[in-house]
Amino acid sequence: MSDLTGVLLMAYGSPDNIEDVEAYYTHIRRGRKPSEEQLADLVGRYEKIGGSQLNRITFAVAEAMQARLNDGEADAQDGSERNFRVYVGMKHWHPYIADTVDTMAGDGVKRAVAMVLTPQYSKMSVGEYLRTARERATEHGIELIDVHQWWDERGYIDFMADRVKEALARFNESDRSQVHAVFTAHSLPERILQWDDPYPKQLLQTSEAISAAAGVHSWHFAYQSASHTGEPWLGPDVLEKLEELRKSGVRSVLVCPVGFVSDHLEVRYDIDVEAAEKAKELDMHLERTASPNDHAAFVDALTHVVRRHAAQLTGQRA
Repeated sequence: MSDLTGVLLMAYGSPDNIEDVEAYYTHIRRGRKPSEEQLADLVGRYEKIGGSQLNRITFAVAEAMQARLNDGEADAQDGSERNFRVYVGMKHWHPYIADTVDTMAGDGVKRAVAMVLTPQYSKMSVGEYLRTARERATEHGIELIDVHQWWDERGYIDFMADRVKEALARFNESDRSQVHAVFTAHSLPERILQWDDPYPKQLLQTSEAISAAAGVHSWHFAYQSASHTGEPWLGPDVLEKLEELRKSGVRSVLVCPVGFVSDHLEVRYDIDVEAAEKAKELDMHLERTASPNDHAAFVDALTHVVRRHAAQLTGQRA
């Protein structure tokens, strides 16, 4: 008999259509409806990119991961073949994380690996997902193993290095040696620094590892997508970094959003629209690395991470 092992794959979530944006935004704001101006701004962004693909991509990753996990490889402690079932839980949209854990319990899952589709750990981001999952899992008596970060997974680093190389090939051959890479991730409030939060350090380590693997010697790091909450957020912002680089004579920039793994709003709008417009204004050539999305090599890297963590689960039978 195979052991049933659940995998809870978590993402931020996005509205399914334009009509859902207000409800989605209200959930992000913890039940407070956005102003008409705030709503119009977010709706306009989604319209500009033709809607978000985050939910679709996340489910595609889950489906591919489940297939890879159940390819016949035996990894349970007793040598038996495990039966993996991958579930999707969203922080701000359906299916919500807690609801998905309820579904897992209803399916008879007694043990699971919890993983967020964000490579680097912060108490304020990944930590919140994991706490939500653990609280509900505890209620159901589900043994849960957390994946805190996976930015240093070799398969992921090599995959992203290949994306960097592919993007560099889009520059004229004579310009490639002058290209400056700018790695980006979602900004967070500066107060995380008071907790000695590992997020900033892991982002720099991620950037350094990918640069080394791709053979890139000139690189920088910048944050993006900061919210207007009235408190200072981590910087510099990517738009400020572009201005700074242009003043120093840089004309060619490759943006690699290492804090994101799919083509959603923060990539499709903040980079492909805002940063691209800024680069055009500054007379710079800007390219972006392709997002991992549900690429087979990326799913393989995630699968290796899940297998390692699943090996820490006890022999509890489903």
